[in-house]
Amino acid sequence: MIVELGHFALILAAVTAVVQAIVPLVGAHKRWPGWMAVAEPAAGLQFLFTGFSFAALTYAFVVSDFSVQLVVSNSHTLKPMLYKVSGVWGNHEGSMLLWVFILTIFGACLAWFGGNLPATLRARALAVQASVAVAFFAFILLTSNPFLRMDVVPFDGGDLNPLLQDVGLALHPPFLYLGYVGLSMAFSFAIAALLEGRVDAAWGRWVRPWTLAAWVFLTIGIALGSWWAYYELGWGGFWFWDPVENASFMPWLLAAALLHSAIVVEKRESLKSWTILLAIMAFSFSLIGTFIVRSGVITSVHAFANDPERGVFILAILAVFTGGGLTLFAARAGAMEAKGVFGVVSRETALVLNNILLAVSCFVVFIGTIWPLVSELAFARKLSVGPPFFNMAFTPFMVLLGAILPIGAMLPWKRAKLGKAMKPLVPALMLAIALAGLVWAMQSGRSLLGPVGLFLGAWLVFGSATDLLSRTGRGDLKARLGRMTRLPRADWGKAVAHAGLGVTMFGVAGLMAWEQEDIRVAQLNEPYTVGAFEITLENVREVEGPNYLSTMADIRVRSGGREIAMLHPEKRVYPIAGMPTTEASIDYRVLRDVYLALGDEQPGGAYTVRTYIKPLTNWIWMGSFLMALGGCLSLSDRRYRVAAGARKAPSGGVPAE
Repeated sequence: MIVELGHFALILAAVTAVVQAIVPLVGAHKRWPGWMAVAEPAAGLQFLFTGFSFAALTYAFVVSDFSVQLVVSNSHTLKPMLYKVSGVWGNHEGSMLLWVFILTIFGACLAWFGGNLPATLRARALAVQASVAVAFFAFILLTSNPFLRMDVVPFDGGDLNPLLQDVGLALHPPFLYLGYVGLSMAFSFAIAALLEGRVDAAWGRWVRPWTLAAWVFLTIGIALGSWWAYYELGWGGFWFWDPVENASFMPWLLAAALLHSAIVVEKRESLKSWTILLAIMAFSFSLIGTFIVRSGVITSVHAFANDPERGVFILAILAVFTGGGLTLFAARAGAMEAKGVFGVVSRETALVLNNILLAVSCFVVFIGTIWPLVSELAFARKLSVGPPFFNMAFTPFMVLLGAILPIGAMLPWKRAKLGKAMKPLVPALMLAIALAGLVWAMQSGRSLLGPVGLFLGAWLVFGSATDLLSRTGRGDLKARLGRMTRLPRADWGKAVAHAGLGVTMFGVAGLMAWEQEDIRVAQLNEPYTVGAFEITLENVREVEGPNYLSTMADIRVRSGGREIAMLHPEKRVYPIAGMPTTEASIDYRVLRDVYLALGDEQPGGAYTVRTYIKPLTNWIWMGSFLMALGGCLSLSDRRYRVAAGARKAPSGGVPAE
């Protein structure tokens, strides 16, 4: 009965979304307050109905209701409770329900906390948000219904994909969807502004918190997915340029560009057209990611490979919203006249360059991701685009971005003198160069990747600290440090996020430059050496888990004659799913990881063992955490809340009607 109620609630949510998409839009056009006011309660009802529907599906998983097809395909009575719950979104149908549930959360938040927005803008934004929801409600109900019943109820289920039975993958999709779907708010604000015929400084301030929140969620989601791939897949890598990974990375790059361009709209009322275009394209790339993951047209190790019918439906949604948004953008281009003028050397120019680098790097990733499909369709040739292409084509843009960020942050608005802006940064530059030179000398002539990564990382970290210190005025260092603690949180947020990017860059470069790898057949109790570490396979035993059987090794790691760790890599078999997995065992340290993965048994009782010495891997996750923390600090600044922005009187613009 609860399952049927959940299905019925989903239908009611879809009907409510249709009303919300039409009535407030007509009301805003006619200036009818009563019709515009329909948007707020409709958004709340959408949230409640969809939330109940999602709770009903979760209940079915928790109690192992095997009369529901989705539960049979993705759960089992022996599965731990955490993975029963995460099984709700560990499949196509359930994850789409989570997708639309998050969409209604954002719409409800706009209705509840956007009271100081202009009535017409709020009504139009909520109507656009509801139109996106209508499309995805139709997609779920017509092609991906999660509430279908079984004709014959089985005794037990088929279990969730073993690779998804992990804490990292339990948290990764919700955060990623919060980022994907959060960009729908930027899209809704952009379309509403085009319908209004006005894009001004107040609009730039209103759209920034929503975009920033989406960017923070995407950062956390991507970092969790990268961490999961690192320790769970047993390959020893953190990023593989897989199409599904790229599907989340492209919106992240465009959201970062949108954040920076919205600053120019807010501060100088320039880059209006570009900012609107970025808002449309950022959400469009979220839809492209949804298409890549769920259509099955591109092969990926962790895509939802589904039937073409679903892919065509998502492609139609993408065409409607992207095509419609771009058409409206072209029609209303005249309403976005730039007011602020600026010199060639200025913060505005630095932000424009920042946007160009981020947008072009996104385009490079997109070409590399989609080219195998284009090649097969246009030239009947099957090919793959792997890490060598992405590393060579993408890296130069990130190096240049890292090089200009500290300088751009120090430049004043409108007009600047480069020499004057660079003067406070000279100590940071010298220190970064000295550290890079020291590492180059210590590594005995190996590749430049490590020293360049350290230079960029140190340059970004020290440059961010210099930027903060420069905002404290003059006086002795103690007084300036005291004033630094009283700086606005947005200033701290920018500095922390930029420093986090530097830490991540150094972590990636150091790992790629100095990683050591060893793959061998290891005999019991015969030590071998990898780098500075002595590895000994002491025992291999059979272990029974809650829903799997494991072959577990006991491997002792020594360095300098003393024991560092006892690691236990595994090879698991999940009998219900009939699938083996490799569970790596890692000794995490600040400066390096010792990473062990157990392979197959060899003649004579030996086993294949892969050993990796991975320097600075944890710096990648620390940098991602710092970037997300910087975004949260900026979000907590009252100046960037919607209500604070709404108090600013709107400037004139071209009226829509």
